Amino acid sequence: MSKAIKMTGANLRWETWEGPGEPPADHVEIEVVWTAINRADLMQRAGVYPPPPGASDILGLEVSGRIASVGPGVSRFQPGDEVCALLTGGGYATRVVVPDIQVLPIPKGLTLEKAAAIPEVFATAWLNLYHEAALKPGERVLLHAGASGLGTAVIQLATAFGNPVFATAGDDAKLETCRNLGASGVWNRKAGSFVDAVKSWGGVDMVLDPVGGSYIADDQKVLNVDGRIVLIGLMGGRMAEVDLGLMLIKRQRLIGSTLRSRTVADKGEVMQALYRHVWPLLSACQIEPLIDSTWPIEQVEEAMAYVSENKNTGKVLLKVSD
Repeated sequence: MSKAIKMTGANLRWETWEGPGEPPADHVEIEVVWTAINRADLMQRAGVYPPPPGASDILGLEVSGRIASVGPGVSRFQPGDEVCALLTGGGYATRVVVPDIQVLPIPKGLTLEKAAAIPEVFATAWLNLYHEAALKPGERVLLHAGASGLGTAVIQLATAFGNPVFATAGDDAKLETCRNLGASGVWNRKAGSFVDAVKSWGGVDMVLDPVGGSYIADDQKVLNVDGRIVLIGLMGGRMAEVDLGLMLIKRQRLIGSTLRSRTVADKGEVMQALYRHVWPLLSACQIEPLIDSTWPIEQVEEAMAYVSENKNTGKVLLKVSD
């Protein structure tokens, strides 16, 4: 019998569930071993980020596990294959059905545990650095929340592809982690505005901003000509001051970007880009997903509270099965 985390109000319970059903054409069913917590899960639980139409209302945007069954037309996988997958929902369960184009074999040499920390953050990093912002080698990145699961992936990925990173975070221990991962500039946000420090570093060509709110005005101040702000979250609020004169004179762009609501084809393109460009780096141990902690799925409420309080450096994983 399948089980899943079901929401009753804000309460989460690990309960018996009817399961996802047989995989349709071009889909696979995965027996989930690990899943992970993302900010989007916290937002959905709070009622401010509903799943897209047709998506599962079960939390969870990435998993690792083993192929349980395949639908018609699937030739890339067979039962028993160890895989990781980018989901639109449904990961906090013993089984999930997902389009096969959003599934990849786990990188050579990595465990299922490590692989669970890859899909969402590395897909988000690749999408926003090299698709939305179209970074060229040598262009410079300002990254906020640098010690988050996403931040630790962005630092490694950007550095590996020749894009220096300046990272901000909320305490010195997290900033030290950012430095160790490759960030060549850091700033503790509790010390005030990052603007002067980033300008002294040389300014940036792109800002990856999960904060929004008052950060947008400061982001603008540190952008070089033709700079891009890619907004991926609203941790600091949805209203912001934008200097349109500065935007016009310096040809700045403000880009809103989400991954979850994109089409299956779009997600498939991102996953295939990861397979071509990032999987070799993971297999060679040149980069690796940073895992903060692991929790049994039954302790999901405690694990989510831990992430909500910004205690994690890297990814927080949930163990679903063996």
